[in-house]
Amino acid sequence: MARKSKKDMRTDEWLGTFADTMTLLLTFFVLLYSMSTVNEEKFMQLSNSFQLMFTGSSSQNVLDFNTSSGEVPIVGQPEMTEGEKNSSQHMQDNVYEQVMEIIMENDLKSDVNVYEDEKGINIQMKETVLFNSGKADLLPESKEILSKINTIISNINNKIIIEGHTDNVPINSDIYPSNWHLSSARSISVMQYFINEKGNKNPERFMAVSCGEYSPIVPNDSDEHRAQNRRVNIIIVTNKKE
Repeated sequence: MARKSKKDMRTDEWLGTFADTMTLLLTFFVLLYSMSTVNEEKFMQLSNSFQLMFTGSSSQNVLDFNTSSGEVPIVGQPEMTEGEKNSSQHMQDNVYEQVMEIIMENDLKSDVNVYEDEKGINIQMKETVLFNSGKADLLPESKEILSKINTIISNINNKIIIEGHTDNVPINSDIYPSNWHLSSARSISVMQYFINEKGNKNPERFMAVSCGEYSPIVPNDSDEHRAQNRRVNIIIVTNKKE
């Protein structure tokens, strides 16, 4: 009997076994999928994330890695339970009430306005409560009020945004060449008071923002309105937006 030559030997016979294995694996995963309960919303987020990743576009739904804690969520942020939502809302309401108590105790209703928006709880303070005109050094009497506000923000882990605002009257001094510089210095002064003088832990949760003259609450068409626009907002960030 003649032996097969090397030219007659087939080297692709493994492909049959490989194809059978892939078919069995596919069948296995289809079976698992059919037995599972799919969260439709998360599935769509996952689908969109992969689509945007492959097309090179950015997305808020891309799988996020929490490098600081080492936690890796499956998709997006973990959903809050009903109990956690109620607890969070109670905390926000409690913070708002505490701030209002400070305002009432110190008879500051005409100088300090407290309200909630998509950012969180805003403590809006007029320039005259904190600073002399054109200055960024905190007035001694302002520290007593800020100290009471500090008792609230030091006991919560929320992020704190401090916004400095001015009117549209130009300023051009050796220290502050523009309203940007003045509003920046004022927001930093308040932030430094909370961190340096009051020793707040986790300073990374504080942010100083310079808004200059570009976020007025009323038109700059009178002395009274310009006075309202010269202000500092201390914002206790909450989850209202979400």
